[in-house]
Amino acid sequence: MAMPAAGLARRGSGGPGRVVGQRWWTPYLFLSIGLVLYAAMFAWPAVIAIQLAFSRYTIVSPISFVGLANFQTMSVDPRFWHALTNSLLFLIMFLPLSVVVPLFLALLVNIPLRGIQGFRMAYYLPVITSMVAVAVGWRYVFNREGVINWLLSLVGIGPIDFLLNTSWALPTVVLLEAWKSAGLFMMIYLAGLQAVPKELTEAARVDGASAIRRLWHVIIPGLLPTFAVTLTLSMLEGMRAFESVYVLTRGGPLDSTLTLGYYIWSKAFQDYDMGYASAIGLVLWAIMIVFAVANLFVTRRRDR
Repeated sequence: MAMPAAGLARRGSGGPGRVVGQRWWTPYLFLSIGLVLYAAMFAWPAVIAIQLAFSRYTIVSPISFVGLANFQTMSVDPRFWHALTNSLLFLIMFLPLSVVVPLFLALLVNIPLRGIQGFRMAYYLPVITSMVAVAVGWRYVFNREGVINWLLSLVGIGPIDFLLNTSWALPTVVLLEAWKSAGLFMMIYLAGLQAVPKELTEAARVDGASAIRRLWHVIIPGLLPTFAVTLTLSMLEGMRAFESVYVLTRGGPLDSTLTLGYYIWSKAFQDYDMGYASAIGLVLWAIMIVFAVANLFVTRRRDR
């Protein structure tokens, strides 16, 4: 005679009769490897970085606690404020290119045409390419004798020293970062477009709504959660830009492309001031958290 399910649930808390579902530690067993890797690769280094932010450590000297001295130095450091200003300017230029342009790319590749998968792959290819390799290629493209200046010379413009001109260097780096990440954000938007009910767009088309009206009143409202994800990732990507600056300009000319990410690297691995670099990194971390939380708050309020 089969034992009722309630009887199974009441069987002893241990021993061979224990029901598998009652083993509360089973989920944690599956998560254990991931939790260990997370602790080793993120949590513990983050704790060390926070400790160094309140210490003086120059590699050749022992760690000594200095309290808020690094942050006091930061408050009167003109290069830090210049780097912060450049990072915010970088973000202002980067957001439209990384949030708006990929949306139109997603709308383009969402059209059911033969061979459209090839276009999607072509747009996504820069995402999986090393930033160092991409930046080295772009150095030749924007060189004084590069392709861009050759095209400009055809219409009587240039040559322009894109990477040596203080007015052009930062926008050039922003353009590279936006081109590199466009495929990722396009795929995010494409996934969001697949989730927008086709019945709504078809109903709007039957009611006589133009393509722009359908985009503004049907598609964009359905993509608000996707916009939130894209905007958050774009803000984080823009504030921590480093590889492109390192390869293209090294923060120059005249610190015109000095971002917080590059300034942290220069203080840590050029000046060997690990404590001060960690303090700047902690400030950058706090800024990115504020941006992410503010974006989440605004998005949730809009949804309500």
